[in-house]
Amino acid sequence: MKFFRLEKSIKLPVTIEECWEFFSTPKNLKIITPDYMGFCIIDEEKTKMYSGQIIKYNVTPIFGINMKWVTEISHVKEFKFFVDEQRFGPYKFWHHKHIFEVIDGGVKVIDILDYALPFGFLGSFFHPITIKPKLNEIFNYREKKLIEIFGKL
Repeated sequence: MKFFRLEKSIKLPVTIEECWEFFSTPKNLKIITPDYMGFCIIDEEKTKMYSGQIIKYNVTPIFGINMKWVTEISHVKEFKFFVDEQRFGPYKFWHHKHIFEVIDGGVKVIDILDYALPFGFLGSFFHPITIKPKLNEIFNYREKKLIEIFGKL
């Protein structure tokens, strides 16, 4: 299985508390996800994020194909980081670390996404053609929305 990594970061002019409140609220993921992805949380819990939390949603990640995606919040250290891992969905492996570092004037938000694709060689073949550009597009959209909401350092 071939693994890929995507790393992104953004500096936001907010307190760690404001930043954590936004990112640790699952419903806010819809705000920073492109509309065409049809992101919709199913059975949303109205609780604070916790280790072991299961989040189920419908999403249309590529080619307009609607699918269910289930992730687990596997690790949480309040105001420092959390990790979501795919339990069911389009990837063979998905491990997404969200790291929050207090910096002068705000917070640096770091995303480290490690993932693997299904379909062996075929998945790897399509990675640079469709998957990698699509993930970059999604994370670039996210950055744009975060700047609209919070501004940028």
